[in-house]
Amino acid sequence: MPKRGKKYKEARQKVNSGTFSDFNEAIQKTLESSYAKFDETIDVAVRLGVDPRHADQMVRGTVILPNGTGKEVKVLVFAKGEKEKEALDAGADFAGSDELIEKVKGGWFGFDKAVATPDMMGTVGKIGKLLGPRGLMPNAKSGTVTFDVAKAVAELKAGKIDFRVEKAGIIHVPMGKVSFGVEKIVQNMATFLETILRLKPASSKGTYLKGIAVSTTMGPGVRIDAGQVKDLFK
Repeated sequence: MPKRGKKYKEARQKVNSGTFSDFNEAIQKTLESSYAKFDETIDVAVRLGVDPRHADQMVRGTVILPNGTGKEVKVLVFAKGEKEKEALDAGADFAGSDELIEKVKGGWFGFDKAVATPDMMGTVGKIGKLLGPRGLMPNAKSGTVTFDVAKAVAELKAGKIDFRVEKAGIIHVPMGKVSFGVEKIVQNMATFLETILRLKPASSKGTYLKGIAVSTTMGPGVRIDAGQVKDLFK
C-alpha cells in the first residue's frame, strides 16, 4: 500500500467509504475532496461486464462532452494543399505534411491529437511506431482519418474524447475540471454513460455496468451505484 499524505487522508475523510446512489451528491463529495492548488481534473472509471480478450466484446468509441474537458487541446493535421489551409482555418494548431512528419521523427510531440486525410496515411504510417504508443495515431474509427478536416478539428477542440476498454474491463476518461461545478460534470457523465450503454456488445451477458467511480487528480475515489445510472438521464 502506498503511503498517503496528510491532505489525502483529510480528503478521504470527507467522502463516505460506501457507495452513493445519487450522482449529484457523489460529484459534490468529489469536488469537496479536492485539495490541490491547481484546477484538478475529474476522472471517471467505469467497470464493464465484458472480456476485452474477445473481439466481439471490445468496447471502443468516441463522445463529444457537452461542456468539454477543460483542457486546451492542441490539434495537428497531416494534410496537403487546400486541406492544409482548411485545417488551419478551422483552428488546427499545426497542419502540413512531410515537414511535420520529419519533426515527429526528430522527437517532437507538441500536440495532443492528430488528424490525417486518407491520402496522407501511407506516409503517416511510417511514424506509426512513434504515434501509436502515445495514443496519437489517426484512426478512421475515431473520426481522425477524414477529408472533412474542419469537422474533425472542431470536434476535438470542442471536447471530443475517444475511449477503449482496458484488459481489466475498465474505461478511464476525464469528465472536466473541479472548476466546472456539479451540474456540468453531471451533464458530461450523462452523455458519456449514454454512449457506453449504446455500445453494449450483444455477446455481453449478465450485468454490463458493474461499477462507477469518480475522483479528482489527487483525491480519493468516490463510488457510485451503477444500478442508478438511469436516474442520471432524467
